[in-house]
Amino acid sequence: MAENRSQTSVEEDQTAAQDRRAKGEFVRGVSGFRNAVGDESFPAEPNRYHLFVALNCPWCHRVTLARNTLGLQRSISLDVLFPNRTAEKDPAGPNLWQFAPELAAALTGAPLPECTAETATGQGHRLIRDLYAAEGSNERSVPILYDKQSRRIVSNESAEIIRMLNQWSAALGSALSDAERPNLYPCDVELRAEIENWNDRIYNAINNGAYKAGFSSDQAIYEKAFKAYFDLLAVLDTAFADGRPFLTGERFTEADLRLFPTLYRHDPIYYLV
Repeated sequence: MAENRSQTSVEEDQTAAQDRRAKGEFVRGVSGFRNAVGDESFPAEPNRYHLFVALNCPWCHRVTLARNTLGLQRSISLDVLFPNRTAEKDPAGPNLWQFAPELAAALTGAPLPECTAETATGQGHRLIRDLYAAEGSNERSVPILYDKQSRRIVSNESAEIIRMLNQWSAALGSALSDAERPNLYPCDVELRAEIENWNDRIYNAINNGAYKAGFSSDQAIYEKAFKAYFDLLAVLDTAFADGRPFLTGERFTEADLRLFPTLYRHDPIYYLV
């Protein structure tokens, strides 16, 4: 089974979610596929699993970072969606993640070499929606960890995918030796507690906080999220002022990996002046 994790560092409280959305708050939904590599149905084996990602999505970004950091590029295959979702005139409707390697990017006028067709299911799906529909689900999000052998979705919760990849990296076929490969969630109890504390604060104020501010339609809610975001950035500045290279000290952990995609997007996307 996947190891325990703090719910508040993975998903948002859904209390009165519909009412909160009606009042202008962005409330992230809960991922519906929460199976685990290592369970009887999903054994940890090389070349069995596949990732569906969009490189412009920060939740996908942290999963691809984990895949690469853990040396799993050759043993976990990958399909990359086109960064723009379907348009209003699309026969399937708007705002759907699409496999479209033939489409041209607006900036260059040329196809993006990193984008792929869908290669894992044997069906050549055009839309992520179709993968979910095959399992009776209406979800549409990425990333997705997919089992090519059973043709089932394992998980679409990025935080749990990261931890699965770390926990089972050797059995999944990592190209790195145990000595070379970082352990993103070490067994030390005190270190795990510190990682979980950072995860919780970073998820709520920064990772999800960027969305809470950016997609809010209520000024007071926006201001609260904005303040929480920059207050925690100030805390991070203070923490790193002692010269530590990583959040917990000398060791790179999943807390650093989960923080990076949001910080990477801060200047070009989230905070434009």
